[in-house]
Amino acid sequence: MLNPVSYLRTGLVAAALCLAMPVLAEKVIEKNIANQQQAFRIVQLAENLHHPWAVAQLPDGRFLVTERRGRLALIDNGKTTYLEGVPEVSAKGQGGLLDVVLHPKFGDGANDWIYLTYSKPSANGAESASAVVRAKLGEQGLTDVQPVFEQDRYSAPGRHYGSRLAWLPDGTLLMSIGDRGIVRERAQDISDHAGSVLRMSDTGAPVKGNPFAGDKRGHDEIYSYGNRNIQGMTVTADGHIWASEHGARTGDELNLIEPGVNYGWPTVSKSFEYSGEAAIGVPSAPGVRDAVLIFDGRFAPSGLALVKSERFPAWNGNLLAGGLGSEKLVRVVLDGDKVTGTETLLEGQVGRIRDVRQGKDGYLYLLNDTNDGGLYRLEPVVD
Repeated sequence: MLNPVSYLRTGLVAAALCLAMPVLAEKVIEKNIANQQQAFRIVQLAENLHHPWAVAQLPDGRFLVTERRGRLALIDNGKTTYLEGVPEVSAKGQGGLLDVVLHPKFGDGANDWIYLTYSKPSANGAESASAVVRAKLGEQGLTDVQPVFEQDRYSAPGRHYGSRLAWLPDGTLLMSIGDRGIVRERAQDISDHAGSVLRMSDTGAPVKGNPFAGDKRGHDEIYSYGNRNIQGMTVTADGHIWASEHGARTGDELNLIEPGVNYGWPTVSKSFEYSGEAAIGVPSAPGVRDAVLIFDGRFAPSGLALVKSERFPAWNGNLLAGGLGSEKLVRVVLDGDKVTGTETLLEGQVGRIRDVRQGKDGYLYLLNDTNDGGLYRLEPVVD
């Protein structure tokens, strides 16, 4: 565990609460998008968000949205304010303030915790590591900010932080960490957090049942490894963990994450080098789990949601996967641990899709990754 006193002394930025932005009236972007199962429309709820990365809906209907440059927005009926108390971030390349989720028991008072992932700068700012804090929401910003987890090894900033969070039914917390993009082979080393999915308690402590707990060769927190850069992760009611993962050039994956499993990167992949036609690793190998689905083309996955909503009954049990470079939203039809079909729901209507969430109200929410990004809601169209 981190030293809270040292962390608070060196890591927190007590930025002043920014003035509220002008209120945006809800704006219909697309009135009726038809598809095989469910017609829907797109409504914009907020604008002028600077490279937003993740959204979480509070029980009262307000939204928390992270901006990669290190700001946490509170959106209330189109009015955006920025909260103080956010940790200092290394906002270089793909780094910055990243995921935001609520504790699964948020609302009971004792567990009203907000969890944030971010790229934490080293003391001299030359390196960074993926990290998690949790905090309470006060009247002027975040309060009682506590360190939860910090990656074991700092490295050059800018690439492959992973940083998606998800909760298992038993109340334990999952976190993805990318391979950090310089030394790919770190993802095959269970003594290195890079290139893995971690499982920990809500305070960041290792938990019983992890595959390498007590194994001196590896970290107690590691749940799976050989993962290049997971930026979409969701959990079904029966505990199935689905993750969407960036390949290099093509080879983007949807994986079913299971304890102790090696997902292959970089020794096994269906990716190619950015600089040419050279394949990265081999397509398959013994002892390595193949992806359940390889997305078409250069999908660039980020954001993954499981639909479980009375508002979209035809999509219940399906996954919705967002794409950055592809600007797509893809519906993935599941049958247990198998994919039986896919359908492209959006392609270009909202741009680079960074996050996909189902809200507490049953609607579906998207963020687009741009310097003037927005928060969007998908609503069913009923004849």
